[in-house]
Amino acid sequence: MLDRLQVERERGITVKAQTCSMIYKDHLLNLIDTPGHVDFSFEVSRSIAACDGVILLVAANQGIQAQTIANFRLSLENDLFILPVINKIDLKGADVHKVESQLSNVFGFKKEEIFHVSAKNGIGVLSVLDAVLEQFPSPSGCRSHPFQCVIFDSWFEEFRGAVACIKVLDGVLRKGQKVMSLQGSKMYEVAEVGVLHPTMVPVGALYAGQVGYVIANMKTTLEAKAGELLYEGTRKLENFKTPSFKSVKPTVYAGIFPVDSIHYESLKHAVDRLYLNDPSVEIEPDVSPLLGMGWRIGFLGILHMELYLIVKFPEQVFGARLNQEHDAEVIFAAPNIQFKAIVKDNKTIREKRYGGKSEINLSDPSKFPDPSDIQQFLEPMIKLKMVVPVNYLGSVCRLCTAARGVKGEVNTIDETQLLVEYRLPLAETIVNFFDHLRQITSGLASFDYELDGYAESDLTKLCILVNGKVVDEFSQILPVSMAKERGKLLVSRLKSEIPRQQYEVVIKATYGNSTKAVAQAKIAPLRKDFTQLLKGNFGGGGMERLKKKLGHQSEGKLRLKAIGNIQIPKEVFINIFKNNF
Repeated sequence: MLDRLQVERERGITVKAQTCSMIYKDHLLNLIDTPGHVDFSFEVSRSIAACDGVILLVAANQGIQAQTIANFRLSLENDLFILPVINKIDLKGADVHKVESQLSNVFGFKKEEIFHVSAKNGIGVLSVLDAVLEQFPSPSGCRSHPFQCVIFDSWFEEFRGAVACIKVLDGVLRKGQKVMSLQGSKMYEVAEVGVLHPTMVPVGALYAGQVGYVIANMKTTLEAKAGELLYEGTRKLENFKTPSFKSVKPTVYAGIFPVDSIHYESLKHAVDRLYLNDPSVEIEPDVSPLLGMGWRIGFLGILHMELYLIVKFPEQVFGARLNQEHDAEVIFAAPNIQFKAIVKDNKTIREKRYGGKSEINLSDPSKFPDPSDIQQFLEPMIKLKMVVPVNYLGSVCRLCTAARGVKGEVNTIDETQLLVEYRLPLAETIVNFFDHLRQITSGLASFDYELDGYAESDLTKLCILVNGKVVDEFSQILPVSMAKERGKLLVSRLKSEIPRQQYEVVIKATYGNSTKAVAQAKIAPLRKDFTQLLKGNFGGGGMERLKKKLGHQSEGKLRLKAIGNIQIPKEVFINIFKNNF
């Protein structure tokens, strides 16, 4: 019911946290349904700021997942009451007793504290709601105090601007009231307040403890950032409450371009509107010699990127948002992550080439620095936590070791499952790592990860050359240990995707300062059959004329090759990278 996006309904996943207020036994309950995927953990962390307690749902047919553990710890850090609930008890394969043991062993819950429900059939749901009334603490705010609220989510409406989801901490909020933003230092007049049920329902006022929405002529969602505090504009704010919010930064970057340049403006409008609804992305203009004008966009993870970009393939999760919601088709360049480089302690190098910076960020291959200027390259690391069946432990360890991972703690969940930790480079995970993890565990492993600083690395720029010319759209920054295999893969895919030309096409992969190819392939030229024109008449000078025609053809092909007029259809860019995710 709360999954509003088309992709959420199609794939059965939650991408965006949704809020719903409801009346139960003369009590007003505010429910926030949050995503389960690790890329959207920021949705969970900011929603928790509006909560007084959490319902920890565990599926009876799956048991504890890695994200269950992460959300449990996040709830503890925020000092929230936790109500354990086993859901989907009606499903075939449900093992309630096993999951009860897991909840007891891992989190310390007593079996009598755990509720059993089937949301589909309504079994046990009322018992959970009764427990919420009895065990969850009431909101701590006071109506008589000056108004203040915290924003925990927002979205954009074309004619009314930003709509902010708020938790009223103190006081009362009414239409016509003037409010001030703490961080933005802007004054707003409230145009509408209401609750979500789950659609927007205007009300006369929101009181301390309530969750609802406010429309106050905010032009963009940047004015309604999660964590922003609004307070009564006619008073000086004293003793304000500031909930802690986990800051999020992009980890994966990709170039995005319209399929046809005539659609640039419509795509720009679509990107702008989507950005207004998800300010967690970073966007900057980009220009490609082959693909034209576009953007370079930073995402929170691979799934987050897919939700924007992979519009051509419905089996993928949801770049579908640009296609389904804004009717805009796109293609994208190679995904990259953000590395760092420490510039040598040389005043001339730092000031003339790097604007005086001692440390620079690297995500755009076209801006890769001269290695002789760099003292040290750094790559981002992640702490990966996996819930793995015992009999798959060996396969999982081999996969992580091959990805340059370092093994951490291994803890027992029950006799069949383990919690395994690894520290490994983010670069090793952005292609097919998690797909391989699912494959080798028959889809039974779950995972959660968080950024874990940077580590020294030997980085290089992988270049793809077509007839001697570098195609920047295929260039990538990556560790040297990965460059050779990635180069072979790209060359092989390009050979199968680029159509034959009137001349030979040579595809090479190089990296570093070397011009020596680590992978190379040739596409044979098309050849016009002049024997058909001569109708097999090789007498009376026919053979000489054939040789002359073939000679002219060869000269023409050499001229074309020298010009480098390579025709690379835009579909090639889609096909090359679609299997990377």
